[in-house]
Amino acid sequence: MLTRPFVDRPVTDRIAADAAAVEAARRWGLVEPRRLRVGMNAIYLTADAADELVLRVSAPSAPAESAVELANFLTGWGVRVARPRRSDAVVAHGLSVTCWERIVPEAAAPDWRAVGTMVRRVHDLVPDQLPGTYPLSSPLAFAWWDFDALMAEVATDLDDRARDGLLAAVNRHERWDRFASVVVCHGDVHPGNVITTEDGPTLIDWDLLCAAPAGWDHAPMMTWQERWGGAPGDYEAFADGYGASLRADPAAEAFAELRLVAATLMRIKAARTDPSARPEVERRLRYWRGDPDAPPWIAQ
Repeated sequence: MLTRPFVDRPVTDRIAADAAAVEAARRWGLVEPRRLRVGMNAIYLTADAADELVLRVSAPSAPAESAVELANFLTGWGVRVARPRRSDAVVAHGLSVTCWERIVPEAAAPDWRAVGTMVRRVHDLVPDQLPGTYPLSSPLAFAWWDFDALMAEVATDLDDRARDGLLAAVNRHERWDRFASVVVCHGDVHPGNVITTEDGPTLIDWDLLCAAPAGWDHAPMMTWQERWGGAPGDYEAFADGYGASLRADPAAEAFAELRLVAATLMRIKAARTDPSARPEVERRLRYWRGDPDAPPWIAQ
């Protein structure tokens, strides 16, 4: 059986998440938490006597303290990450709660060269160096990369042209899961997981830490300008910091296009229960229909 990533199930019970956050805040002597957002994790803002803090509520596949161990290890390895403010975790209402510093972002755009340098340091790791309790999964365990299942699930939401465009992309890369060699990967390097601070960029959200080809961590940025409206040169700066561009690398190019497929299919799934997601679905499907004027997508 494939090892699951650290967090691969969204928080769906907001009442339980709120109760878990309140219980953790009570035990740690923090102020009443305020929910900021809910996704794979539920994020809350709280504070102690000196600082604002963040509570992360999730249903991890390993002990929640593993995230604290990983963060401390990566900091020592020279990778800038969010710093834990408690070494323990609270388990309540079927969920786990950890406590972190609140990172105050600056308005400046990320220094993508610095991000590339940090990602290279991650790729230089030997798996045995990682904390033993933190799972190092395979991308093959990610449910959102099961394209046959996802396509079947959303079949009734697709017109013929959109379906043909999506299937053509999947079929172009039908051997994407044959990995010749792998490195330790962050798993989800994109602008939403980079926070710019006065000390430089901080790479957050290590829930999808995995063993994959290096192109796995390059792929999101390779389509950032073209498909998501990113600034010209961002990937080139990232590649410069990393020490190599993986454009034209078959695996990286496959991951880059298939991430677009996965992002589209997951947005279609979301729109089934959240009508506000439907306009973005239509934006994305225009691209798969081959519309030359298809607009950039909006990350949601």
